[in-house]
This record gives sequence, C-alpha cells and structure tokens, in this order.
Amino acid sequence: MISYKKLDLWIYSMEMVKEIYELTKSYPKDELFGLISQTKRAAVSIPTNIAEGLGRKYKKDSIQFLHISRGSAYEVETLLSVAVMTNMINQEAYDHFNEMVERIIRLLNGFIHYLEQKPYIG
Repeated sequence: MISYKKLDLWIYSMEMVKEIYELTKSYPKDELFGLISQTKRAAVSIPTNIAEGLGRKYKKDSIQFLHISRGSAYEVETLLSVAVMTNMINQEAYDHFNEMVERIIRLLNGFIHYLEQKPYIG
C-alpha cells in the first residue's frame, strides 16, 4: 500500500496549506467568509483528497480523488489570481504561490499517470 504521508506530493501540498494560512492573515477582514475561507478550503482540499483517495485502496477511487485534488489546485490558482487582481497580494507573492501550484499539478499529473499504469494499488 502507498503511504500518502511519504509522498512528496502530499508533503509539498501540506507546506502550501501552511503558507496559504499565513498569506490569508493579511487579507481584509471583510473577506473572512469570502476569499479567505474559500482559498483555505481549496488549499486544504488538495492534500485531503490525496489522503482520502489513497485510503480507499482502490485504484479507480484513488485516481478519482487525485483528479479532485487537481481541480482544487486550479481553484487555488484562480483564487490567488483574484487576490492579486484586487491588490490583496502583490505580484511577488502571487508568483511564489503560482509556482507551488504548478509544481503540485505536475506532481499530481505524474502520480495519476503512474497509478493508471499499475494493475492495482498495493
């Protein structure tokens, strides 16, 4: 069985969650139930779906949850685009997080491809 806690993908996505939580502390307080909440939830969804998918121990389920995780990564990317567009974050912060999201998407794509080639997860 593949341990999600040992995957670079999961570890790196957890690091991004921590950084997203720090970043959103600087957002305007009137965004608490808007952009702050949605950005945090989307970021947390990435490693959570990796863990849930692999915890199901079925290849089809694991791949489906990795696709959901990838969708959440794109959601984070879009929410950060809104934040930079509305001057909640600067371009430098956006570039940093965009690189993180792009790396996570590449890792997800590679892991999905890897699992698709395996006859089973074990």
